[in-house]
Amino acid sequence: MEKLHILWTTDNRDTFFTMLSTYALNAKRNGWWDEVNVIIWGASALLAANDTRVQTEVLEMMRSGIHVEACRHCADELGVTSRLEKMGVDVKFMGVPLTNYLKSNSKVLTV
Repeated sequence: MEKLHILWTTDNRDTFFTMLSTYALNAKRNGWWDEVNVIIWGASALLAANDTRVQTEVLEMMRSGIHVEACRHCADELGVTSRLEKMGVDVKFMGVPLTNYLKSNSKVLTV
């Protein structure tokens, strides 16, 4: 099974819409990867929690079968944990999961 994890760290809105969400949605819809996972980490947590257009796109990704998770440490530090959880984002400590992704046969793309 081919898995892609997209590590989303930027708070750049244009990058989110023109690269990350476009690629993630097309990858899932077109079967380029069996599983697509987006990891919200760092500054991207603020963008996802505070921008309604970004939130709408994140929800669309989840409806399309893309798993979305977020670093709890980052979300707690930035004060957005509850907003991400209300969206349905899987908020958890990500150090061990990311390490496992990197050590597995999965691919990790960082944006």
